[in-house]
Amino acid sequence: MSARHLRILDEDEDDPMLSAVNLVDVFLVLVVALLAAVATSTRQAAPSPTSEVREAGTPQMEIVVTEDGREVRYKGTGSVSEGQGVRAGTAYRLQDGSIIYVPEEPGGRPEAAR
Repeated sequence: MSARHLRILDEDEDDPMLSAVNLVDVFLVLVVALLAAVATSTRQAAPSPTSEVREAGTPQMEIVVTEDGREVRYKGTGSVSEGQGVRAGTAYRLQDGSIIYVPEEPGGRPEAAR
């Protein structure tokens, strides 16, 4: 090997870009590790509100809704509800248990039938 060849190797070792590239590689590994940790962490979802119907079909019927540790009670009056209004649509329960709502036009025809 010649002295010229060895001098070229020495110049490459002093190149500041090599250390910058190494730092970028280290930061890239840290970012990937951080993303993996965030993706695998279990995040506790907020509990959905629960509802319970007590004494259904009786004048003392009430609906109890529990949300965020609070309990809200809705009590019936014992009479059939009356009021003014118009029919807004129809709800259908499908075979898989899901419910769909079909709104109606003011004339009484379903919007899907236009």
